[in-house]
Amino acid sequence: MALPPLKVLSVWLKTGPIFKLLALFPVSGQDLQQARDTGGVDSHYCPSCLENMPSAEAKLKKNRCANCFDCPGCMHTLSTRATSISTQLPDDPAKTAMKKAYYLACGFCRWTSRDVGMADKSVASGGWQEPENPHTQRMNKLIEYYQQLAQKEKVERDRKKLARRRNYMPLAFSQHTIHVVDKYGLGTRLQRPRAGASISTLAGLSLKEGEDQKEIKIEPAQAVDEVEPLPEDYYTRPVNLTEVTTLQQRLLQPDFQPICASQLYPRHKHLLIKRSLRCRKCEHNLSKPEFNPTSIKFKIQLVAVNYIPEVRIMSIPNLRYTKESQVLLTLTNPVENLTHVTLLECEEGDPDKTNSTAKVVVPPRELVLAGKDAAAEYDELAEPQDFQDDPDIIAFRKANKVGIFIKVTPQREEGEVTVCFKMKHDFKNLAAPIRPIEESDQATEVIWLTQHVELSLGPLLP
Repeated sequence: MALPPLKVLSVWLKTGPIFKLLALFPVSGQDLQQARDTGGVDSHYCPSCLENMPSAEAKLKKNRCANCFDCPGCMHTLSTRATSISTQLPDDPAKTAMKKAYYLACGFCRWTSRDVGMADKSVASGGWQEPENPHTQRMNKLIEYYQQLAQKEKVERDRKKLARRRNYMPLAFSQHTIHVVDKYGLGTRLQRPRAGASISTLAGLSLKEGEDQKEIKIEPAQAVDEVEPLPEDYYTRPVNLTEVTTLQQRLLQPDFQPICASQLYPRHKHLLIKRSLRCRKCEHNLSKPEFNPTSIKFKIQLVAVNYIPEVRIMSIPNLRYTKESQVLLTLTNPVENLTHVTLLECEEGDPDKTNSTAKVVVPPRELVLAGKDAAAEYDELAEPQDFQDDPDIIAFRKANKVGIFIKVTPQREEGEVTVCFKMKHDFKNLAAPIRPIEESDQATEVIWLTQHVELSLGPLLP
């Protein structure tokens, strides 16, 4: 029985927690680091039409695409469909002509824009009617009011700071100083705003220099004493669940929160982003994608799964308490050069061994993994390399993959079986040298790394 590798394989960092290989990055070839929330947004793009835009434009569009829509029922992407309709000719109303019309339709739940009464369009792109929120004007006025209020408070804070600074200035200038200021025209220079002082602070009470800012007044909200009662047949009429929206559908449209399915309108599709990652300590670039949304390549991709040998569980026997069983693992070399791997048992008192529930016996010899060759995987006539493998340790060998046996003895009567061991392997430094290397010198520096690996082998059998 083969288990999914990403759920059973974990690598223990020096900092303590356990992470999957996909969340780890080798930094300068020395150790593994986790890069979470340490990157920036490179570009915004629509996952449907692949239109990319800068961050400022995406902010104005509220991080949504202007041309693509999501189905309000099943949240899949809506497609534009064409149909032919008959229209009367303006010159001769008695005659009709066929004309193309476009509408939005979902290929999964069969929802269409005609279900909510949206008019068809004569063009395929843009111009779809959107419902208007009755509270839009009120919300916009509140936003303008509080923006003006925040600007006034900022002006008052700047004035208080300026008043504090004046207390430490001399009470008066000498006559000689005033004469020099007037003679050489230094008065205007001294009146320039200093760093930290806003123009509005020196200009006066108005928020805009040279203009009279009109104060925005809003009507306060009034509490209602009497609440509108529910209809008389609210508790007795039958409910058709197909016409009632779900909680998820209502939360996707918080400005309307439709109750009936006939009130569902399509929503603009959310934009996705491409992010770059940096190391938390040295700010080294770990992952940087291409700017073009159609490209899936990375300029820099130092994810650990591309450089550290991958451990997978191929077969697990029936595990029983205090009985030794043989588990078949596979080691895969992700790099193009030979990799030497040594599996070591955890020592007694090792703090990383706290999750272990079974005793494990690993191969005592060093394992050699062949380099990754994409062409050799499809070449059946390729001659295999002679590694002189021990059949008691090596189950099979194919290209850059090798199967090995480990012996596991569960030490607990119930629960999940978890084994821990160390994996020591060589690693070539990925950083390019600053100065050219002579032919006699070693081209790449080989570093030996040791990783703590945990494998979850499943539950015990009675």
